[in-house]
Amino acid sequence: MGDMTNSDFYSKNQRNEANHEGEFGCTLEDLRSLMELRGTEAVVKIKETYGDTEGLCRHLKTSPTEGLPGTAADLDKRKLIFGKNFIPPKKPKTFLQLVWEALQDVTLIILEIAAIISLGLSFYHPPGEANEGCAAAAAGAEDEGEAEAGWIEGAAILLSVICVVLVTAFNDWSKEKQFRGLQSRIEQEQKFTVVRGAQVIQIPVAEIVVGDIAQIKYGDLLPSDGIFIQGNDLKIDESSLTGESDQVRKSVDKDPMLLSGTHVMEGSGRMIVTAVGVNSQTGIIFTLLGAGEEEEKKDKKGKMQDGNMENSQSKAKQQDGAAAMEMQPLKSAEGGEGDDKDKRKANMHKKEKSVLQGKLTKLAVQIGKAGLVMSAITVIILVLFFCIDTFVVNKKPWLPECTPVYVQYFVKFFIIGVTVLVVAVPEGLPLAVTISLAYSVKKMMKDNNLVRHLDACETMGNATAICSDKTGTLTTNRMTVVQAYVGDVHYKEIPDPDSIPAKTLELLVNSIAINSAYTSKVLPPEMEGGLPRQVGNKTECGLLGYVLDLKQDYQPIRNQIPEEKLYKVYTFNSVRKSMSTVIQLPDGNFRMYSKGASEIVLKKCSKILNAAGEPRIFRPRDRDEMVKKVIEPMASEGLRTICVAFRDFSNNPEPDWDNENDILTDLTCICVVGIEDPVRPEVPEAIRKCQRAGITVRMVTGDNINTARAIAIKCGIIHPGEDFLCIEGKEFNRRIRNEKGEIEQERIDKIWPKLRVLARSSPTDKHTLVKGIIDSTQVEQRQVVAVTGDGTNDGPALKKADVGFAMGIAGTDVAKEASDIILTDDNFSSIVKAVMWGRNVYDSISKFLQFQLTVNVVAVIVAFTGACITQDSPLKAVQMLWVNLIMDTFASLALATEPPTESLLLRKPYGRNKALISRTMMKNILGHAVYQLTLIFTLLFVGEKIFRIDNGRNAPLHSPPSEHYTIIFNTFVMMQLFNEINARKIHGERNVFDGIFRNPIFCTIVLGTFGVQIVIIQFGGKPFSCSPLQLDQWMWCVFIGLGELVWGQVIATIPTSRLKFLKEAGGLTEKTEAPEEELNEDVEEIDHAERELRRGQILWFRGLNRIQTQIEVVNTFKSGTSFQGALRRQSSVTSQNQDVTNISSPSHVSLSNALSSPTSTPAAAAGQG
Repeated sequence: MGDMTNSDFYSKNQRNEANHEGEFGCTLEDLRSLMELRGTEAVVKIKETYGDTEGLCRHLKTSPTEGLPGTAADLDKRKLIFGKNFIPPKKPKTFLQLVWEALQDVTLIILEIAAIISLGLSFYHPPGEANEGCAAAAAGAEDEGEAEAGWIEGAAILLSVICVVLVTAFNDWSKEKQFRGLQSRIEQEQKFTVVRGAQVIQIPVAEIVVGDIAQIKYGDLLPSDGIFIQGNDLKIDESSLTGESDQVRKSVDKDPMLLSGTHVMEGSGRMIVTAVGVNSQTGIIFTLLGAGEEEEKKDKKGKMQDGNMENSQSKAKQQDGAAAMEMQPLKSAEGGEGDDKDKRKANMHKKEKSVLQGKLTKLAVQIGKAGLVMSAITVIILVLFFCIDTFVVNKKPWLPECTPVYVQYFVKFFIIGVTVLVVAVPEGLPLAVTISLAYSVKKMMKDNNLVRHLDACETMGNATAICSDKTGTLTTNRMTVVQAYVGDVHYKEIPDPDSIPAKTLELLVNSIAINSAYTSKVLPPEMEGGLPRQVGNKTECGLLGYVLDLKQDYQPIRNQIPEEKLYKVYTFNSVRKSMSTVIQLPDGNFRMYSKGASEIVLKKCSKILNAAGEPRIFRPRDRDEMVKKVIEPMASEGLRTICVAFRDFSNNPEPDWDNENDILTDLTCICVVGIEDPVRPEVPEAIRKCQRAGITVRMVTGDNINTARAIAIKCGIIHPGEDFLCIEGKEFNRRIRNEKGEIEQERIDKIWPKLRVLARSSPTDKHTLVKGIIDSTQVEQRQVVAVTGDGTNDGPALKKADVGFAMGIAGTDVAKEASDIILTDDNFSSIVKAVMWGRNVYDSISKFLQFQLTVNVVAVIVAFTGACITQDSPLKAVQMLWVNLIMDTFASLALATEPPTESLLLRKPYGRNKALISRTMMKNILGHAVYQLTLIFTLLFVGEKIFRIDNGRNAPLHSPPSEHYTIIFNTFVMMQLFNEINARKIHGERNVFDGIFRNPIFCTIVLGTFGVQIVIIQFGGKPFSCSPLQLDQWMWCVFIGLGELVWGQVIATIPTSRLKFLKEAGGLTEKTEAPEEELNEDVEEIDHAERELRRGQILWFRGLNRIQTQIEVVNTFKSGTSFQGALRRQSSVTSQNQDVTNISSPSHVSLSNALSSPTSTPAAAAGQG
């Protein structure tokens, strides 16, 4: 939104207008005030000001039929005066802001403080330097040079903190950048049809200007405000702006106002664009919100703005709790814990915390607490030991001049304690999740999956059921007519045009040409010898292709009767299942052409054209015979049957066109055609993979049961002779409802496990089925359901499902809006890819955990016992930080970017309650920890004898680094490096090198770490507490590291089933899934790990595409006309709309709840105060 407040906006545009006053017949202000009106008010205003819509078009210098001329100069001028169709996004955080945020980390702050104290003390030389009596340890081999170097440790810690912070900030920054990229990609993909220079073209939404004539049709999401100028049967769902769930009927003379962000549910037509971008209704609300945030910041600084404005702004702020969460997920620097509670409430309207995230948060908090306890004990033991040793055993008095020396000791102990904590807390976890998801999302783009919500990618790995559409997903969606029944003859292939009576042929061609959307066309192929291109509705293209196959042409007929001349159109919808168009014949009478599903249209036919092209009586028994002899044989071959019919009306008296039942009867059947939509060649294999991976595929289609069954058998969804259900929507409804007609869960439970094909289903059936499977408690694991959809009415099912897939090509904007992943190639086999990536994410996190926890356990125990026994940690603070860096940051990069393999599809889904750390992984973690600890303690206590070097234990305060401790550090790192290779496999496989070269990132990181380690050991010197090692010592270190690989094989040999004592960890109990738990927790209790993880969670919210945010935001203003009114009405509307919103989109329910509860807005209240 930038910092542009509303007033800036007006003044800017006013200046523009002044320059161009004479250009157009109306100003931006005029149009804006016009768009504020609704219904009849608007009609009156248009009449008064412009005469009619034609007049408005003249004022805007455009033609209702030919559109804008489309010259660059004209378009630029319009953009300058009326604005661009673009709502500027919020400014991304700068790199420095991200650095500042990374610095907020508690452990890092503690370390910084400790390092600064240590630095300060190292420069303070007490006068009693020569006083030998301070502490035995103060003596020792320290000469002047060494004492000078006391500052190095503090400086090194600060330096490594800076490293960690920069790495974290850089990751956040690149993540943000990736999302912006994804965002813009989603935005660029949204195109809209406009008329320019009498040509119908598709342009990106951002290119639309005021004065454009846009063609709108079923399923569009309107990209700008406009006024309806011509069309038929247009119904709009305005719930996103008004909260009214009833569809609003639009007509030129009653209610022509079309608003951006609303959905076309039925019909088609044209509109003239009157407001774009920030001036459209949605844009105004956005600007208000943006301004609201600005105001609040200014207010905090104590500059009170105009009270009234301020008040409305904070109200707006109050209400966009959730919306703000979508728009700026990261906690702003000045936003305190106060709005955190708010935000957590707001988080709630996500479907559910993603499974993986729930498990991770829990695990990280547990590990963090354990680490805290360990580090506290370490510090206490060190301090006590030192005090007892110095003051009790050696009976030294506490001398004032010695105080700095003692303090220096205490600081050293404190630093050791903090380092234990740093190593214990797995801050790499959120990073690993982030990297893994971001990497997957990027790669999934190549596999034709455009992921809109990050967690969908991971949920997909747990999917147990897929409910797929048939048309276009399982089939190619290239419809071709392959059989026909014309003039009493059933043709098994395309008939010769001469064999059809001329009258029948003419009727057939006219009927198909006129009674189909004029946007459907068959164009010549792009490539030589390719298939003709089908544009628009595929079924209609199939019929138009049939006309071309009959050596006829449909274009001349359409030119003769353009769209404006159509008298009345009954558009296709899921209730009618047919489409009819009425035209007026030259003699003044009317003729209606109809087409639709054969069983529905044939019921309305009373005549049929015979072999001579004359109508003959068509009785119910003739119909039954035709169904048996023609329609069923076609359907059993998997053809979709469509009946084409017509009826003539006299114009005296003119029929009542609104009485549909009387109009759509008594038809004359022209022909019945069988349209084939061949199964995609790769689908049967993809479905076999799904079934092998433990995923049930169900087909939900609007086609009749025979066609559906034939296709299901071809795809391999059902196998002949198996005991599975294929039922129609009606039967399904009959079986799941009780006597009162209410749906009962236990009735659904009887059906869904065996159901494979649901035919003739309505969108509500699809939603019912999905909801039924998800809510079912029959199986011990809750089912995770993925759904594909392309139609507007699939929205509810897509939203309800755990993962909704929308079709990128055939899908309507509404479906894409409700979905989590968009299939850019509409292909079922891309879903299988998504499953593979999803499982891969889960496995990557597990691999990282297995590696990370081994290191944590070992490092913590070594630091702890070392400190207790030798009063000094064998691994120094800086070394620990380096290990922490390679463990956390680099390992998460290396292990989280493993490419998926086909073998992922050979196991069953994990399910929601399965623990994150399986028993096999537990065995690996403990097994490797035992190996590493044994060797490190051996080196610690007898290392000096083995290598014949000086003993490094009990060294005085500033003594030079010993070879002894350097060897321990080096061995430790080598073991981690080789264990990183072991961690690549988590299911106990033996070959850990399998596919290692397919992951260049992994190889680079392992080799890179090795290289840096050599530099640290040989040249790290004092800062890293390392002294250079000889070649033979290096060989031993590497050799012990290599032992990890051998030991890994030993561990793999031990059968997990024998080790009964191993427990799984990091599972989700049923309770944790209910996200209410989050709210009851007191905000104060968020400990460090939780906060670390929150940083990772932010990511999930950032993937939301802007248009979605737009709708979320708008939804909070469930207003009628003006915003002030909106704010006042909000609370009442919320309560009324509770159920309404529930229907229109499940994800807003909790949002309304959060709004209606007064407690959810402490931040806003503070803002007003």
